[in-house]
Amino acid sequence: MKRIFLLLAGMIILLFSCSKKTVPAATTATKAPERNNTTITRSEPPASITTPVKPPTVEPTAVAPTTAPAFSSPMIVIDEAGKVITSREQLPDDIAEKVDYKKIAHGFTPVQRQNLIGRFKMVPPKVLFVPAQLASKSAKGYYCVFKKKFWYWQKEDGLFYLDETYYQ
Repeated sequence: MKRIFLLLAGMIILLFSCSKKTVPAATTATKAPERNNTTITRSEPPASITTPVKPPTVEPTAVAPTTAPAFSSPMIVIDEAGKVITSREQLPDDIAEKVDYKKIAHGFTPVQRQNLIGRFKMVPPKVLFVPAQLASKSAKGYYCVFKKKFWYWQKEDGLFYLDETYYQ
């Protein structure tokens, strides 16, 4: 039993020691100043092979000035605690004039919060701003699916509110 174990251990050590492929570094010998008469060896790393890389060509394009900011993803307006995340200045003008933060800035109650955590392992934001190109239309109105879990519906002020079935 001991012989098999020693033979197996020796083969494993031999396998690991042979699997390392290293290139020895080139050494240069220089003579030290006359006071010591000792030889100093200095190792240098092996020279790597480099191929010239051609930089990509970039064609100049004309950029049209935009008056409104481009939105590529939904923005959180009111988070789960009722805090205002997106100010009026960051929203489009037509929506910013309709929004009343005093009415919509309310967080989830502790019971609603625990219900969301128990069902979904997270608490989603309460109110979103969704650009028109990301919103979908149904018979009930415009909606958006946030993080592939939560449905938000558009109300009169243009913002999207979390569907009440999640927390009621």
